[in-house]
Amino acid sequence: MTTLLEHLSSMTIVVADTGDLDAIRTFTPRDATTNPSLILAAAQIPKYQGLIDQALRLSRERIGKDVAVEEVVNEALDEICVIFGSEILKIIPGRVSTEVDARLSYDKEGTIEKARKLISLYEELGVPKDRVLIKIASTWQGIKAAEVLEKEGIHCNLTLLFGFAQAVACAEAEVKLISPFVGRILDWHKAKTGKEYYLGNEDPGVISVTRIFNYYKAYEYKTEIMGASFRNVDEIIELAGCDLLTISPKLLDKLSNTNANLEMKLDPSNPTTNEGRLHVDELLFNKMMLDDQMASEKLDEGIRGFSKAIENLESQLAHRLAVIEGGAAFSHVVNEIFMLNDLDGDGCITREEWLGSDAVFDALDNDHDGRLIQEDITSGLGAALSISKV
Repeated sequence: MTTLLEHLSSMTIVVADTGDLDAIRTFTPRDATTNPSLILAAAQIPKYQGLIDQALRLSRERIGKDVAVEEVVNEALDEICVIFGSEILKIIPGRVSTEVDARLSYDKEGTIEKARKLISLYEELGVPKDRVLIKIASTWQGIKAAEVLEKEGIHCNLTLLFGFAQAVACAEAEVKLISPFVGRILDWHKAKTGKEYYLGNEDPGVISVTRIFNYYKAYEYKTEIMGASFRNVDEIIELAGCDLLTISPKLLDKLSNTNANLEMKLDPSNPTTNEGRLHVDELLFNKMMLDDQMASEKLDEGIRGFSKAIENLESQLAHRLAVIEGGAAFSHVVNEIFMLNDLDGDGCITREEWLGSDAVFDALDNDHDGRLIQEDITSGLGAALSISKV
């Protein structure tokens, strides 16, 4: 009997939402997507340490032996994203998404410069730019940066997308792809309403993506829609037929082990919408975002979360560089991660408090109780923190 994953793959492009190369080999998606949070999770796996060390050594060679550790680490962040991305592209036939530093989310020119650099690093490794999507947060500045990059042939994946204003602006900018965050929309509504369970077709994240999909197809926008950040299989089932869906290994495993029929819920040839066509300039974009509390809050939260993930990765890279170059081992990373995320100071971190990605939270939450204590983080990061000098 056919599995849900096989059915889904026949009507939607399945993308692996992970930096774990073994998981990508297992599920053989067409595309893959990464971000600093996912690379942070992959960095905890000892067998990938060689890739981390390769990036650190390349970065040191690029900028010189007498340059401060902070500058080497900053350079290494780009190298690591590209090295992981190029390794992924050896496995998959399609594209990999590589993220611009989230701290540049409101800096149009900085985003453009960083995107061009990432593409140049890929090209040095022999990877053509049409196999790379540059991930950029869906701020107004990010969307306008993507508009410039698309005209240069650098295709973009606009991430942290929660509201209709963001989706329309991206379509008008003719970006290649958007990633609306289904599960994080659900999280916000559950927290605001206290309602713990939503049927698949009543899920606020599903409703949001369905609205965007039908609007895009009705007005024949070319921008692709990739649903992201799923909390459960029901959300995925309700979006069968979407252009792409990026799915974590945990949910891919559930889909691949479930034998059932799957109905196409989103049909590009038969869109249903009653909305008139909008033109979104910066003034209207800002107004619509202000009117959409969920989108505004989740965008800000997502940028902060990805930024913290980068800072945590920087701390680990500084530690590893010190080990490689004979310096003292960095010993405070666990406390720093905990202090950044334990927002109410109660001694544990819930999923709602966690500022990083769901993939990292899941990797650290080994007992699956929905919260992290310092011992969980120490255990999860232990392999990376205890690697001896090479």
